[in-house]
Amino acid sequence: QLRQTQQRKQTTMQRQKGFSLIELLIVVAIILIIAAIAIPNLIRAKIAANESSAAASVRSISTAQIAYAASYPLVGFAANTATLGPGGVTCAGPTSTNACLLDDVLAAGFKSGYTFGTAAEGGTPKTQFVSASAPSSYNLTGVRNFCMVTDGVLRIDPGAKPLAGTVAACGAYPIAQ
Repeated sequence: QLRQTQQRKQTTMQRQKGFSLIELLIVVAIILIIAAIAIPNLIRAKIAANESSAAASVRSISTAQIAYAASYPLVGFAANTATLGPGGVTCAGPTSTNACLLDDVLAAGFKSGYTFGTAAEGGTPKTQFVSASAPSSYNLTGVRNFCMVTDGVLRIDPGAKPLAGTVAACGAYPIAQ
């Protein structure tokens, strides 16, 4: 009888050596359900972070524009973001072509899934500017455009549009609430 008990134990142990295919499929299904719930939330969080960075970057560009106009009153506002940056060189001394007011990343016009730009308008000196951002990939990196003109008011437009390249285009955006 002892021998039969040992044989049963051995047979039982041989059967319990691993998971069945059904058990593995159930675990995989549960993991897929959790991923299906979590991934959209992660994408929304990433978009919110990108948009926050874009709004702050538009403010930084606008601040750099004001500092540039104060430093170079005969020029007025800068024509583009590259002029506000170091221009690919180390900033030994700022000039009207490489003002060193923005870092290399923002001066290059792309950061955190957004494209950035600035433009100056008016005669000489340039009397108005627009700083703008647009998502590089709408619905993936962001869903809102941001811009600011000489008045310093942040404007937001939800929609797939290109950069607001003029003061008038930005002025048509609703003011941020």
